[in-house]
Amino acid sequence: MRHLWSFLAGLVVAPITWVLITLGQDGSGRTVNRWVEIGTYSTPNLIEPAVYLGVAGILLGLLGTLRISPLGPLVAGLLLVIPYVGLFIAPFTVLDKIPDGWKVLGDPLPLDQPVRNGTLFLIGLLLLMATFSVQRWRRWPAAPSTGAELTPADDTSPENTFTLGDWPSSGARSEQDTAPLTLGYPDVNTPTEPLPRRSGTESPWTAPPRYGSASDSTDNR
Repeated sequence: MRHLWSFLAGLVVAPITWVLITLGQDGSGRTVNRWVEIGTYSTPNLIEPAVYLGVAGILLGLLGTLRISPLGPLVAGLLLVIPYVGLFIAPFTVLDKIPDGWKVLGDPLPLDQPVRNGTLFLIGLLLLMATFSVQRWRRWPAAPSTGAELTPADDTSPENTFTLGDWPSSGARSEQDTAPLTLGYPDVNTPTEPLPRRSGTESPWTAPPRYGSASDSTDNR
């Protein structure tokens, strides 16, 4: 089916391109010649022929570069090359077969002009060369269907299989565990030093504390 559509596209694009090229070349030539005659120019006069040539270039580019089927460029190239090749065999017969006196939107349409200057022959050869690409005759490779693409994505969360038996026992703690944080108070079971007892009427806090032994105090006298 793709070869059929490409074949039909070649049959349509070839005559349309011929007409557009004729309008563009004739309009550009007459505009530039007029500029030379009057000695001045106005560039907006070239917009219309430039549009004709631009559309023709886009159609030829799509037909020659799209990898649908090579039949389209092949048919269009042959249709554009044959008139110029006919000039080698019977030039006057070929020129007489080309319609003359046609007009498009009031503009003359000299269809023999692209044949005389060889424009159709050049474009036809370009389209014919596009058919020599081997890749154009092959089908597009199908996208590989992997198992990952066919398998639907699982959005469910993983099941929690944790049980109470997974907790480590209290006796399984190693000795390297850090000690618990404390405020620094002594343990309740730690013995403390007894307070000094009162002897007579003397209070342990009435006299300053004495340091050293009695022998030291005698030596210092």
